[in-house]
Amino acid sequence: MRFFEDLKTGDKFNTAEHEVTAEEIMAFGRQFDPQPFHTDPAAARATLFGQLVASGWHTAAVSMRLMVQGEMNLDGGVIGQGVDELRWPRPVLPGDRLRVVMEVAGLKPAPTRPDRGLIRLRCRTFNQHGKTVQDMTASLLIARRPA
Repeated sequence: MRFFEDLKTGDKFNTAEHEVTAEEIMAFGRQFDPQPFHTDPAAARATLFGQLVASGWHTAAVSMRLMVQGEMNLDGGVIGQGVDELRWPRPVLPGDRLRVVMEVAGLKPAPTRPDRGLIRLRCRTFNQHGKTVQDMTASLLIARRPA
């Protein structure tokens, strides 16, 4: 388990991969983002994308799971304070294999919580071709090492 004191600006952490299937794209789309390019391969052909694509929110959810299960392994978990930037520069397609690289972009003690620190984390989600499918910068509240 890692604590605030174990991190420094520039540290990078990786995750495993997750293969996105057409079935999970459609299931997520039906439940949370019911647009034809997320729910129906035939209807998706007549859209801007021309094929079935994952919702950006699906990409974010997969990325979150990968980050929580990844090698960063923060004591007390990943407690989000907010997202400063979130971009989806290219769509996620059925069969894409996603992985996340997290980079510590800044650290500071939490002003009102001496037992916590604040971390600014840049998280880039890549497909199997090394192309960015999500770019997010988030602020997290993390545990400091007990005295």
